[in-house]
Amino acid sequence: MTSKIFRNSMAVGLSVFLLSVALFMGVLYQYFGDQITGELENEAWLVARGVESMGMDYFDGLQSSSRITWVGEDGTVLYDSVADASTMENHADREEIREAMNGSRGTAQRQSATLSEKTFYVARRLEDGSVIRLASAQYTVVVLLVSMVQPLLIILVLSLILAAVLANRLSKGIIRPILDLDLEHPEECDTYDELSPLLTRIRRQNDTIRGQMDQLRQRQQEFSALTENMTEGFVLLDQKGHVLSYNSGALRLLGAIPPGGEANVLTLDRTDAFRRVVEQVLDGVRGQTRLDRQGRCVHLLADPVFREGAVSGAVLVLLDVTEREQGERMRREFTANVSHELKTPLTAISGMAEIIKDGLVDPKDVAGFAGDIYKESQRLISLVEDIIHLSRLDEGGVGLETAPVDLLELCRRVMERLEPAAKRAGVSVSVEGMPATIHGIPAVLEEMVYNLCDNAIKYNRPGGSVALNLSLGEKEIELSVADTGIGIPAEDQERVFERFYRVDKSHSKEIGGTGLGLSIVKHGAALHNAAIRLESAPGHGTTVRLIFPI
Repeated sequence: MTSKIFRNSMAVGLSVFLLSVALFMGVLYQYFGDQITGELENEAWLVARGVESMGMDYFDGLQSSSRITWVGEDGTVLYDSVADASTMENHADREEIREAMNGSRGTAQRQSATLSEKTFYVARRLEDGSVIRLASAQYTVVVLLVSMVQPLLIILVLSLILAAVLANRLSKGIIRPILDLDLEHPEECDTYDELSPLLTRIRRQNDTIRGQMDQLRQRQQEFSALTENMTEGFVLLDQKGHVLSYNSGALRLLGAIPPGGEANVLTLDRTDAFRRVVEQVLDGVRGQTRLDRQGRCVHLLADPVFREGAVSGAVLVLLDVTEREQGERMRREFTANVSHELKTPLTAISGMAEIIKDGLVDPKDVAGFAGDIYKESQRLISLVEDIIHLSRLDEGGVGLETAPVDLLELCRRVMERLEPAAKRAGVSVSVEGMPATIHGIPAVLEEMVYNLCDNAIKYNRPGGSVALNLSLGEKEIELSVADTGIGIPAEDQERVFERFYRVDKSHSKEIGGTGLGLSIVKHGAALHNAAIRLESAPGHGTTVRLIFPI
């Protein structure tokens, strides 16, 4: 805009200069023409008086810058200061001569195209009827301009310099208030009144933009809050594979550092599987693969983004499927273990029933075989019941009603149920603590305490003890089951809560059990948001603590 104002100012200055020169030259030309005419009239009057008094002798030795012509009454040229009068044609038809003969004086102007000059003529009639005519030439405006080229060029250069300086200052002076406008607060600007409508529109536009930016910022914050709290990861790519956006979940799952600038997505992961999926999705084909990262399993989904039929980018979604994979592995192990655990008593029952059926058992031994069949069937029933309980816990305790539960009273009931088994094993049991009530599922809580106490009795020593202690804190209730039994090796302590896991399989077979007791305890604790703490050492007993939040 500054250059445009500068050019326009220069054009105006140059135009004014040229018009001024033209007007000046026209005025001067007219002025000098009038001056020449006046001088010729005065000189003609003097020459006329001289000729009347002296005749032809007046012209002897006369010096004049004007051309003098004496014309007779019939138009014959009697004298001419420039040309031979005898060779000159009759001048009776000349305008100035006619006017002078008809009156006292006459004037005329004639243009010479060949000489590029203008001639002024003044004629006066003498008393004898002859006419004295004086002529003087004046150059045309074009010739006059040509003769003044040098001074005019000097003036033009100086004018252009002055115009350039003034135009520059003028353009900057006009633009400066516009450049100093505070577009964020246009209503506070002190500038041209003509800009008030524009500033009003800018203010309204700013209000609209500010509102839109607030909405975008809010949506961005909502989007960021949503994506940053996602356990899943996502990465947005352009058509060249550059990272446009990502969340922290993607970096965490890929084990990558934040990319800088227009980083390529391969800087996040350079494995062949990842690269193949990226190349495939940028070609417009949906892809997926599995990535193993630091002991975790990540499922990668890649979908292309199309715009007007062409691939304009891609979306990568990363899902942590470690728990699903572990669950699938545990399901397979559980199926295998259940099959094995169910097959063992069923095989024993089937075998003994077959022997009895074929009559191979002595009648006096039938009672013993029947006892073994009953023992194995009870073991089978116990296993099925534990599986049913565990299945319910896996489903989040669906269908089980919650109610206030007095843990101290619950512990006493469990000990009364296990007292016969404790006496047979030679183990003393005790319950201590203060009353504490929590809101939970009574059947599940009783099953949890029963399994802990049952294990404490089974894996104890003759003469040992099992102590239940209930303590109440400010924010938690702690229920501990401590025994003086054989203890658990450190390498097995993390696995004892797995399904069907037994530390000493031979000893477990002797004392019975399904291998699901501690697993039920673990799932029941998770259902009640309780924490489990295990402290044990071989030969020094085991203590299991259940910590319930209040």
